[in-house]
Amino acid sequence: MLIVMHHSATDEQLKSVTAAVEAMGLIAEPIPGSLRTAIGVLGNQGYVDDTSIRELPGVREVIHVSKPYKLVSRDFHPVSSVVDAGGVKFGDGHPPVLIAGPCTVESEEQMIAAARLVKKNGAQMLRGGAFKPRTGPHTFQGLGVEGLKLLRQAGDAEGLPVITEVMRIEQLETICRYADVLQVGARNMQNFDLLKEVGRSGHPVLLKRGMSSTIEEFLSAAEYIVAEGNSRVILCERGIRTFEQATRNTLDLSIVPLVRELSHLPIVVDPSHATGRRNLVGPMAKAAIVVGAHGIMIEVHPDPDRALCDGAQSLTPDGFGKLAVELKRLQSFLETL
Repeated sequence: MLIVMHHSATDEQLKSVTAAVEAMGLIAEPIPGSLRTAIGVLGNQGYVDDTSIRELPGVREVIHVSKPYKLVSRDFHPVSSVVDAGGVKFGDGHPPVLIAGPCTVESEEQMIAAARLVKKNGAQMLRGGAFKPRTGPHTFQGLGVEGLKLLRQAGDAEGLPVITEVMRIEQLETICRYADVLQVGARNMQNFDLLKEVGRSGHPVLLKRGMSSTIEEFLSAAEYIVAEGNSRVILCERGIRTFEQATRNTLDLSIVPLVRELSHLPIVVDPSHATGRRNLVGPMAKAAIVVGAHGIMIEVHPDPDRALCDGAQSLTPDGFGKLAVELKRLQSFLETL
């Protein structure tokens, strides 16, 4: 439920409405804004009788919000959020962020080369997996804490903030010491205990859409994080599972403008995991920028043919350099429209 106050409402009237909501056993969330002053009501398990609230002085209207996600919706937060992650800003009014790096951290030499490569071509953030959720148990699972250290070392060497995936609650404290951004992967999008702990950490989070998740489920997962007091959430579309087998997943670019309509949170696109094919990453990255993505996350490897993970979808150094130039040119054109 959303209680919209009159512009002339006094502080005392706001306090009176807040007290009335809390007396009903619910949570009152003040939402100040330039266009309106409102109070979000959280904690209800069903319909709330708003008769007593409507009659309070200063109340203009009461809106019942049926969405399961509230704090991440534009109903409760009409102004677009900008998330600062390691000094890099994601959101409206800022250029799309380019996140790049290998799927997984393999060695010090590989990470230093990767960081130098992505920095040279304009990336603002370095990615790399230390803990890897793999489909099969006999594949490379990552270097763990040693991988975190190498990722941090490479990022620091080139002045790049770093992002890496957290898979379990017990990893969270350690990863927060080394990473600027926590990535919650597609397989953990509905690991609700993990989402709650990530929310309590206060650390910037990139939340990937689950491979079979609806948009409502995706935004509800983000709600778990924000409900714990952490509003520094960046959403990520990485493709969904459909009947198609020609690509790794099906990239749902329609989610970008739709999420921007439904939610105030920024959204980025991962065309590497979405397509699984190196030759498709560039076209889909450009398409993502056109539809309004706040950033792109691309897998790049100094030597993809020898990569321990996802080499087929990782760009070569020359390929990434070419794409980076094309993305800059595209963004400059879009800014003239």
